[in-house]
Amino acid sequence: MNEPSFVTPEAFLSLELEGPIAIATLCRPPVNAVNDEWVARLNQILDQVEADERIGVLWIRSSSRVFCAGADLEFMRARLFTEEGRMRMIDFTRDMQDVYARLERLGVVSVAEIGGAALGGGFELALACDLRIVADSAKVGLPEARLGLLPAAGGTQRLTRLCGKGVASRLILGAEIIDGTEAVALGLAHWSVPAAQLPAAARALAERIAQLPRAALAASKPCICAAADGGCDGFEAELAGSSKLLAQVETQQRVRRFLENKP
Repeated sequence: MNEPSFVTPEAFLSLELEGPIAIATLCRPPVNAVNDEWVARLNQILDQVEADERIGVLWIRSSSRVFCAGADLEFMRARLFTEEGRMRMIDFTRDMQDVYARLERLGVVSVAEIGGAALGGGFELALACDLRIVADSAKVGLPEARLGLLPAAGGTQRLTRLCGKGVASRLILGAEIIDGTEAVALGLAHWSVPAAQLPAAARALAERIAQLPRAALAASKPCICAAADGGCDGFEAELAGSSKLLAQVETQQRVRRFLENKP
């Protein structure tokens, strides 16, 4: 892997580019709490990733033991006890929904590396990513019901689509927090590794995916999503994506090399 070529040391989230990999690091200690500025910064990062055609993977990680513990408690405390404040909380939650939807639709593959607690809005961030790799000791969940709330930044929707109604009901209605090993067993994450091995495993995953053509990955993502959306024709999405890819010079070159190497 080449040396980092660009670094923007920003509060809340830093961005580092390593060739085709964009590394977004959550860096707001102690728990990477989410507030308005955090959402704005994530939008800035998505703007940059979308605009840079060299990037094929967005790797989201944390600089601390906690991945992300969700909404900022002081932020909530300042808004909870007045009608105007509660309306602002709904607006804020809508902003979280919007930025996570942007992440989900992003034309690159997003990878969440979860080494510690990913709870509430923090786990909703991870659920909006395409792939999740977790430490076996990590703690993940949507425990909002303990506070008389619900996971409203997309958590009820994405967890149900991902794992089915049964698992989503168990975790959300039971406010259950599980470890990384069980998260993989239930389908919440894709890989679980010992905590000491997580950074290297996440890097290897990002590097492997970054070798694939961005256009092919971008075209595959909506087809996968269409399979879970009864209102979309996934087969037509496959044909439309294939039509665009067949016209790509990179696709033609890769297919030609493959055919020339066949016996």
